[in-house]
Amino acid sequence: MIDRRIFLTGLAALAGTGILPQRTEAQASSGMINAAEFGLKPGAPDDQTVELNALLVKASSSGQQIFLPPGTYIVSGVQAPGYVNLSGVPGKSRLLFGGRSALMTASGSTYIQLSGLVIDGDGRPLGESVRGLLEASNVPRLVLDDCQIVGGRRNAVDLFKCGGRIEHSRISGASDAAIFAADSTGLSISGNEINDCGNGGIIVQRYDQGRDGTIISGNRIGGIRADAGGTGQNGNAINVFRANNVVVSNNIISDSAFSAIRGNSASNLQVSGNNCTASGETAIYSEFAFEGAIIANNLVDGAANGISMVNFDNGGRLGTCNGNLVRNLASKGPYPGTFGIGISAEADISIAGNVVENAPLYGIQLGWGAYMRNVIAIGNIVRTSGEGIYVSVVPGAGSAIICDNIIQGSRNGGIVGHSWSDITARDLTAKGAHIYPNLIVERNIVS
Repeated sequence: MIDRRIFLTGLAALAGTGILPQRTEAQASSGMINAAEFGLKPGAPDDQTVELNALLVKASSSGQQIFLPPGTYIVSGVQAPGYVNLSGVPGKSRLLFGGRSALMTASGSTYIQLSGLVIDGDGRPLGESVRGLLEASNVPRLVLDDCQIVGGRRNAVDLFKCGGRIEHSRISGASDAAIFAADSTGLSISGNEINDCGNGGIIVQRYDQGRDGTIISGNRIGGIRADAGGTGQNGNAINVFRANNVVVSNNIISDSAFSAIRGNSASNLQVSGNNCTASGETAIYSEFAFEGAIIANNLVDGAANGISMVNFDNGGRLGTCNGNLVRNLASKGPYPGTFGIGISAEADISIAGNVVENAPLYGIQLGWGAYMRNVIAIGNIVRTSGEGIYVSVVPGAGSAIICDNIIQGSRNGGIVGHSWSDITARDLTAKGAHIYPNLIVERNIVS
């Protein structure tokens, strides 16, 4: 019998002499193009952009998938045609950025799929007007699946008006954000691992506030810095800005310079089932001009503030904060400010069934000065905090109901009335809240 290894070696030698045909009709009809049979050379030291561009155009016209054999291919400024389906061997098929423009751009393509590829920016600068190592605009169906994207300057993936999915991929070492998606058209970002990025993990935004509908679910995100500085615009693992109807669920997030999850002017935002540890500022934030936010069943362990649903002065209102566990907060943050608060809310918000432990300043804060309207704190547990529950009692503040809470071990009072930062009523449970017609304080246990 002929040894199989010797036989394969002989075939490889024949292919090197050009005796074997480059591609048979049977192979052409299979729907898969082997890039090595059309001029691309794994491990070649030269730039292979021209060859890859030509092959992408050829495959686009016939609707075929391209297979990239294991090896490194140096490319720059690859222009995606209307249809791209490029796959490789995960961890082995590497596109290495050659240092001109972006690695790949797509504009107006109908379908782009990259799977099983290593996309390596090599830390090289991008072109002056380029925002990401992979850059796409107006692509209704873009798929990144089981890819590894490393060493990208600016954003690793930069999308504008794109739909589709980014899933099961590993993104690290971006100098700005791992994924920046603006004005998306039905995007799902799920099951990815994101680490060691300079200014953000996943950023979903719109240039004008409106419906977006992006789903961000099941990702692992860690090590997000704020190299560009600021007081919250950078350093967030997940940042939703002006994008409405976004779902952020079941992510595991650690070591963010600012927030694990930050919604800024994001209405109808749902944040549920996330595990957030070691956040430098507010772990979960719904702020500024939002209307409608649900924050439920999240775990926050280690942050400067736990959960904030605030900025009624800028139109921030309407939401629920239910079933969260918030613990181990710090009294200092990344800039001078008020920190050590478990949960804070200002307008048209129900806070129910949460557990807060080790909040140095306030376990729960209801309102800020005159900025309080229609808030409820019911059935919560607050342990070992500075004050159990802060509630605003300044003239002009709206209504608050504080009932059926258990407050244990609060050093500076159980339920405390405030005029801004000053204490007005040390213990509303002892005195009763009848002198404040906007308050109902009943059936709380303070020990």
